[in-house]
Amino acid sequence: MSRGGQGYRLSPTDKPPRIGHLSGSSRRRNARSLRSNPIYLAIASLWPVMSLEIIYYPHPTLRYVSKPIKRVDAGLRKIADEMLDLMYEARGVGLAANQVDLPLRLFVANPTGEKGSGEEFVVVNPEVSRPKGSEVGEEGCLSLPGLTGDVIRPKSIRISAYDLKGNPIETTLEGFLARVFLHEIDHLDGTLFFDRMGEHAAQELEAGIDELETDFRSKQATGSIPPDDQLVARLAEWTNKYC
Repeated sequence: MSRGGQGYRLSPTDKPPRIGHLSGSSRRRNARSLRSNPIYLAIASLWPVMSLEIIYYPHPTLRYVSKPIKRVDAGLRKIADEMLDLMYEARGVGLAANQVDLPLRLFVANPTGEKGSGEEFVVVNPEVSRPKGSEVGEEGCLSLPGLTGDVIRPKSIRISAYDLKGNPIETTLEGFLARVFLHEIDHLDGTLFFDRMGEHAAQELEAGIDELETDFRSKQATGSIPPDDQLVARLAEWTNKYC
């Protein structure tokens, strides 16, 4: 959403590995220290190099219903870190795995949109319940750059999910943070914000949507982006690994 090593199985009965929680400045200091360690650099060099990018409408992964994650490992934690970095670079407040061409039920968020400020969230296998009230708010999307519209969403929701350590998340969210979570969960279900807009309001976005589609299809025609069937077929590699 735009502004305005050792693996384990993830299930409700799992006991997550005992890993100390690091956040904020402590995590950044430890990360800098770790990355300068020659042993870490040697191990990191063995991981496959993968550079995540935000994909744009009408990439088919944006309409893919993400699969629940059953396994978390160092590779997935690295992906989450990269997603946060991408989100900040794009000046967003949330980013779903679909938006970086991954078919996994995971998203990251920080309602401030500022690295080092506010609270970062990495949310795995979210489920929504107990929606209450409704309010209108303007939303945009990093996969639909430049387009915004008013969307009606609940004022408050109950979220059930996991963090990357397998710890359960059970909390009630309200206001803007609830909106951010719902926007990202929509992504995981293959739903885009304009799908929730009224017909007349959505028509106002048609020119921008058509422009994005023309650009995407022209790149497919020149071979710089594979055909849709190939893009969808390669998602199986990720679902086989983590789902």
